[in-house]
Parts: sequence; structure tokens; C-alpha cells
Amino acid sequence: MMRWLLLATGILMELAGSTCMKLSDGFSNIYASILTFVFWGISFTVFIFALKHFDLSFAYAIWAGMGILLVSMIGILYFKEPASSMKVLSIIVIVAGVIMLNLSENPAAV
Repeated sequence: MMRWLLLATGILMELAGSTCMKLSDGFSNIYASILTFVFWGISFTVFIFALKHFDLSFAYAIWAGMGILLVSMIGILYFKEPASSMKVLSIIVIVAGVIMLNLSENPAAV
């Protein structure tokens, strides 16, 4: 359970860092710029601890897949980015891959 909490915390901190990066407006917003590095620093630190309990390939796939899904949702919902059918389909494929990877860790669950 703790390993999943570490991974989820790392993903959420990376998400916060990526959102702040957009809000930094090319480093013109100093607070968002600073928070970008703070959140990413926390994110990578927590991810390193999560890697003590996960295979790198598995953890990074979850990290990347969930990061893409969540940051895409923030982009669409908060920043009003366009949500084309190709973008939505691509996100669904990524989520399906993350689910399949999760099932691969526990083949008895299939």
C-alpha cells in the first residue's frame, strides 16, 4: 500500500509541477516558476523512494501514463485546450496500456 501511495504522490507532484510550468508563462510569473521546480523536486524525490518497491519499467509506465492522462484533463478542462477525437482516443489507448501493465504485475488478476 505504501508503495502505491509513494507513486501516486510522485505523480501528483509532477502534475502540479507541469501545471505550474504552464502558469509560469515562460518564467515571467516568478511564483509559478519557483513552484515548478519545488513540485518537480518533490516529485522526483518521492519517485526515487517508490522505485525501491517497483520495477523501473513498470513504475515509469504508470507514472508516464497517468501523468499524460491527468495533465491532458487539466489542459482540456482548466486551460480550455481543444479536445479532438484523436486526442481523446490516444488518451484512452494510453490508459488501456497502463491498466494492462498493472494487470501484468499480478497475472492471477486476469
